[in-house]
Amino acid sequence: MRAETLTGSKITTIHLAKLAYVYIRQSSLGQVLHHRESTDIQYQLVERATGLGWPADRVQVIDEDLGKSGASAEHRSGFQYLMSEIGLDRVGLVLSLDASRLARNNSDWYRLIELCSMVGTLIADSEQLYEPRLYHDRLILGLSGMMSEAELHNLRLRLQAGARHKAERGELERHLPVGLERQRDGVVTLNPDEEVQACLRLIFAKFTELGSARAVRTYLAREQLRIPSRPVRGPAPHDTVWNPPRSSTIRRILHNPAYAGAYAYGQRVVDPARQQPGRRRSGVVQMPVAQWAVCLQDVYPAYITWETYLANRARLQANRNWSGQGGPGVPREGKALLQGIALCGRCGRRMQLRYSGPQGDFPVYRCGLEAQDYGGAQCQEVRAPGVDQAAQALVLEALAPERIALALEALGQLELEMDALEHQWQLRLERARYEAQRAQRQYHAAEPEHRLVARTLESQWEAALRAVESTERDYETWTRDHRAPITAQEQQEILAIGEDLPRVWHAETTTNADRKHLLRLVVKEVILDQKRFRGKVWFQINWQTGASSEHEIIRHAVSYREHSEGERMQERIGQLHAQRQTDRQIAEGLNAEGYRTTYGQRFRPQNIWYLRGKWGLPNIKESGLRPDRLRWDDGAYTISGVVQAVGVTKGTVHTWLERGRIKGWQLGPYMGWHIDLTADQISALRQQAEHVRLKRKRQITRGPQPQAALEQTATR
Repeated sequence: MRAETLTGSKITTIHLAKLAYVYIRQSSLGQVLHHRESTDIQYQLVERATGLGWPADRVQVIDEDLGKSGASAEHRSGFQYLMSEIGLDRVGLVLSLDASRLARNNSDWYRLIELCSMVGTLIADSEQLYEPRLYHDRLILGLSGMMSEAELHNLRLRLQAGARHKAERGELERHLPVGLERQRDGVVTLNPDEEVQACLRLIFAKFTELGSARAVRTYLAREQLRIPSRPVRGPAPHDTVWNPPRSSTIRRILHNPAYAGAYAYGQRVVDPARQQPGRRRSGVVQMPVAQWAVCLQDVYPAYITWETYLANRARLQANRNWSGQGGPGVPREGKALLQGIALCGRCGRRMQLRYSGPQGDFPVYRCGLEAQDYGGAQCQEVRAPGVDQAAQALVLEALAPERIALALEALGQLELEMDALEHQWQLRLERARYEAQRAQRQYHAAEPEHRLVARTLESQWEAALRAVESTERDYETWTRDHRAPITAQEQQEILAIGEDLPRVWHAETTTNADRKHLLRLVVKEVILDQKRFRGKVWFQINWQTGASSEHEIIRHAVSYREHSEGERMQERIGQLHAQRQTDRQIAEGLNAEGYRTTYGQRFRPQNIWYLRGKWGLPNIKESGLRPDRLRWDDGAYTISGVVQAVGVTKGTVHTWLERGRIKGWQLGPYMGWHIDLTADQISALRQQAEHVRLKRKRQITRGPQPQAALEQTATR
């Protein structure tokens, strides 16, 4: 039907036939609690809707977004419900105190206006009624939304500027981690709980020793120690809780500059390009220390120095090794000794590690990031065993003068570590006993007649006593397993092991991760290049002291073209061949002169035969071989010798060799056979040959047989 316009109004019967929605919103819970007048004014808009002609039962109130910001519609379920009702053409009027209550974001505000204009929904505030389909009303609504967003921007700008100005003086109160406490007068001190202090100092010390947050977590879990934390829930003060160790908690402790005594502001910023709808805290980017808005040192009491804090951050960043980029990563249990610290000598990238071989246990350093990401050529691949062995020898040689000092330091560190763990257990026992005494005092303070309270306090006291008993039992077990005194003999054994560093390095109890950790104490990185010199791997060790040394090793080549001494070897083989030496004699000569094959093995006559054919050198018959010769100098038989000893033809001997009936070998093609036969083998071969001859005679007396059958019988 045709819409009939009410007298002097933009409201039609079509609008009145639909629902009127009153949208109510406050930006924060504090405003809801303390600014009640604004909330009451918004609820009174229901009367304005009824005054415009809607019955009271046709007016709906949406107040689900109280305490939520209007900067975005993402977390405002009430606004999203309102948009869906408008889209379903169920709303005739949207009523709000002003545009800022509906949206502080132009994209949400204009989307609301566009949707209302499509279905014919009216928009009203405390003063005016707007028809989004009309040009002038739409213009005013657009300006209202723009003013609302600009107002939010100005408010945020003033608040951020005030906070920044206050933070520059170090007066803006920041949430303190569990190791620090703010007194009533605003002075920040160390946490008065000694157990909290000792645990935090132990975490920093173990990270300096072990080098990774996961290794610290494993150590704390093995020693049955917990980590303190202070969740920020509800009003202050917040209680300290003790949880099992987690790597993420340890990383947060190591990243927090407050433990180094620094006041920091602006450590994180929000990057709109990285924000993802529906994900909490998406788009938050950690800024480098140099780009923090405010960083004031020596403001809080410190657990570590600022230099130690920066070193810990650099170590954590270096532990992040993603696809060959980033730092060297944490030493793992693989066989490759230079894992994470091997750099490509051709492009400078950090080399990746892959495993090849039938069982997938042969490590190879590979620089293929260019080929993997951009489809380019692969730089190089270096087999790990040879380089690792050379680097290992150089490291052990470099540490030789410091072995005694290392042994003494290791013994002292062992004692200090046991003392620190003992202190942790003592503090844990003290806390458990205090809780039990506190529960006891609470029980005695209650009236005996008030059994409802007394029973509860009694059960709490019993639970505290059981906790003390359990902690004491765990402490006794730990003392028995770990805290046995080190005798003089054990000290001498520890010193002997420390002085004999190669023995420690090769011990079965020393893991691959331990060896890599020891290596990184003295080696910063190793640059590899196997294409710089033919048949060799050139590598440069950059030591932690800042010095560098260059080295070379001969690598196993896949062909003699890449052999490190390929040209000299070809020249030498040509000289020996010109002297009419056989393949066996040439192989013996090369071995005596120190030449090796591509795989680092001694030369055999077969290798010389292959190289002669490759280089076009003719065969040299072995000297001293006469056609009628029966035995070699080493006692082996020739073909003629076997014929005479057994009484068969040469063809039969060759057939036996082909079928493996007898064993023999040649120095090369067209050379004489060396056949090893014992007296028992010769006797057995004679009997077999005689048996074949007798069988052939019997077959002849019976009649002619096919020639193929006779030949098969003769060769058996």
